[in-house]
Amino acid sequence: MRKIAILGSTGSIGTQALDVIASNPELFEAYVLTANNNVDLLIEQARRFQPEVVVIANEMHYDKLRRALSDLPIKVYAGADALCDVVKDDNVDMVLAAMVGFAGLKPTISAIKASKAIALANKETLVVAGDLITRLCRQYRVPLLPVDSEHSAIFQCLEPGNAIEKILLTASGGPFRNYDAEQLKSVSKSQALAHPTWNMGAKITIDSASMMNKGFEVIEAHWLFDVDADRIQVVVHPQSVIHSMVQFRDGAVKAQLGMPDMRLPIQYAFAYPKRLDSDYERLDFFQLHDLTFEKPDTTRFRCLKLAYDALAEGGNMACIMNAANEIANRAFIDDVIPFTRIAEIIEQTMQHVDKQFDCSLETYLDTDRKAREYARTLI
Repeated sequence: MRKIAILGSTGSIGTQALDVIASNPELFEAYVLTANNNVDLLIEQARRFQPEVVVIANEMHYDKLRRALSDLPIKVYAGADALCDVVKDDNVDMVLAAMVGFAGLKPTISAIKASKAIALANKETLVVAGDLITRLCRQYRVPLLPVDSEHSAIFQCLEPGNAIEKILLTASGGPFRNYDAEQLKSVSKSQALAHPTWNMGAKITIDSASMMNKGFEVIEAHWLFDVDADRIQVVVHPQSVIHSMVQFRDGAVKAQLGMPDMRLPIQYAFAYPKRLDSDYERLDFFQLHDLTFEKPDTTRFRCLKLAYDALAEGGNMACIMNAANEIANRAFIDDVIPFTRIAEIIEQTMQHVDKQFDCSLETYLDTDRKAREYARTLI
């Protein structure tokens, strides 16, 4: 029985992870469940899965959570520090890092230092502090198992002893793939949240629409697979059937295909190195009339170019980029700025905040704070 701590159990990845656990009760146990603000869903999950511990990051919801679970033998905690503490529990075998944004960094580091296997669904952890995270994983001999569908696909395509020549990272292109620059100026929040393929949370869906999400995945791929940016090629594949590909030195290309269902990579990470039976929908090749591929337009979707720039710059630049994006993304969701302003705010913040190249956790925390402050002044 593998006991799993789910950081972000009420989000899109977290809820699907609980589906995987519910389908395999003899193999997996939801030992820790956490949420930021969605206390009602956390209560519902806790009553159903009976975890050992629940944590609500926003301490304002603690009393409601505690009262709702008072009849159950569940430990209830609140606050950011509690997130870092619960992953150290001796009984936890694996931590699913599914929190959204920079907030996932410190709990993930805490779990690594406690020698817990990490199933990583939080992009920002590697985007912000990839060098630090990979060094810590080596130091504490912790496996870092990708949960993103694209990185899981790459991981599944790897061959021991055969070096990667190129990673082909697929992207759906989002809802505005065929929009011209003028049309992008007037897109609405509701349009941006209508992703053509995947069902995700609001923040990640907006990042997908701007292709910032794909930029994050380029940076993730660099750290996960030790591949330089010039050997990571983004390929727009609207059908989202091929989740990513690996090209080897002899020119052969391996691809991982499947239905666009996040339960598949979650289950693969939970059970690795085994593959489990599932009743998830199967890919029907006789229904695949077209699989198309396009080159991404980094002029219209400048966020992707900014991610490549941040990776090339190194140091704390990707941390600056991420902080500015979180502020700009939220401002767009709140109807404060137009869609095209997101990339402008990120670029201006990257140009303004001081660059540093010898980065500790304290450096990243300070950089994140300064970049957010500056991005807010632009809004």
